[in-house]
Order: sequence, then C-alpha cells, then structure tokens
Amino acid sequence: MATHLIVTSTEQLTPRLRRVWFRSNDLSAFDGNASTDRYVKLVFPKAGVVYPEPLDMKALRGTIPPEDMPVVRTYTALFPDVAAGTLAIDFVIHGDEGIAGPWAAAAQPGDTLLANGPGGGYRPDADADWYLLAGDESAAPAITAALADLPAEAVARVVILVDSPEHELELELPSGAVLTFVHREAGGDLVEAVRALDWLDGRVDAFVHGEGNAVMHGIRPYLLRERGLDRKQVSISGYWRQGRTEEGFRDWKSELAAAESAT
Repeated sequence: MATHLIVTSTEQLTPRLRRVWFRSNDLSAFDGNASTDRYVKLVFPKAGVVYPEPLDMKALRGTIPPEDMPVVRTYTALFPDVAAGTLAIDFVIHGDEGIAGPWAAAAQPGDTLLANGPGGGYRPDADADWYLLAGDESAAPAITAALADLPAEAVARVVILVDSPEHELELELPSGAVLTFVHREAGGDLVEAVRALDWLDGRVDAFVHGEGNAVMHGIRPYLLRERGLDRKQVSISGYWRQGRTEEGFRDWKSELAAAESAT
C-alpha cells in the first residue's frame, strides 16, 4: 500500500545519522504491523522526468523506459503512530553519495515522499532468556525499535559498529542490557566483537543485520554452526553490501541464495 509522507522536521542524531520526521493523512497500512524491523520502500523520482499523478510504481512499469523509473530505497520506519499520522526514518549520510542520503540531508518541512509497505518479519521473542542485537548504522533503527519493545528488565547484549566515538547513538536500554560500540577508525570489526561477547546461559533471540559480507559470511556461521542456534532463534540478513548500490545488493543476495540452495 502506498503512503504519502510529508516532512515535518529533522534532527541530526550523529554526524552521519539524520532523523526525518513525517506526517501522513493515512497511516492505516501500519495498523496491526507489530514487527520491530518494519520497513518501507521509499520512492525517489528521477530528476528531469515528469511522472503522472498520483505516482504509482506498479502503473509506471512498462509505460516508461526502465532508466526513467524512480529509484527505490529500503528504510526502517520508526515510531509509527497510526492515530497521529506520524513516523520517523533514520538516514545514514555519506556526503553526496547515493540517493536517499543527500535527499535526507537537504530535507525541509513540506518535502514529500511516497512510501510502499510496510514489511517486516522480526519482533523480539518474549520467551527468550536474553537477546543479541548487533549491526552497523544501517541496523541501528531496527535495533532501536527492538530495544523499545523489550521488557524494562530484559537481558540483552547490543553491539553496534560506527565510525568513531562521536558517532555513537544515545539509546534507551533495558536494565539488563549492555551496549558495546565498535569503532571502524580504530580497526574495530563487528564479527570479532560479536564473537568476543561472553555467551550467556539460556535461550537467546538474535537480531543481526548490516553489511552483507560481515553478517552473512561472518556472523551467521558463528551463530548457526558454532553456537548451534536454531534458525527460528535468529533474524539475520544483510541490509547492504560494500561497493554495491541497493540494486546490486539485491543481485548479490539472489546469487547467495541460489548458491546456498544448490549445496
């Protein structure tokens, strides 16, 4: 379902992470979606291309050249309030690189976006004894939402990869949570940081997302093979791939899935 979003305000959470607040006249698509990793597909029109109104991605396919199709990027939707018609999206900014980051850096009240969705498939397991939440900046919004869903006394280990101490987020944590920031500029590595955690007793519920190679080739084998976790205990997937656009990343994920299914 397509939702029209209107920017109401922005805030800079860290030097590279910018939160944009939106309102909408209709957030009914979010009603009943309990996933903490709920995501939307944001639609960014190509500059210089005139599109019919209202903008409809399905209706456009096959009617205009592929190179003129709007660019679609996937982002976690935070704090959706269906009654108030508000939500937030956190964007990682890489200077002028990419499509969504520059848009968010320049966003002003009144700017609009079309969002398709939401999707999602994870919510912390209420029966788990403890929680492992790990990722880089791209996963920080979904980790933020998962933390907000945990009981106040929940036991959790949270590991987030950022550039340096000035890029660390302020997060509200349950009383039993321990937060570790790993710094790229100091040679920190997400895979090594997760492996270095003291493994707690009891049943763990794990949410691990971020750069595809680190997550899928580094952390997933550790959790599933070395720690022997059942796949039902683990939500793990790449959100992006170093050196690839989102379109290239989708191709990489398809290639990985095909290769794994063939073994």
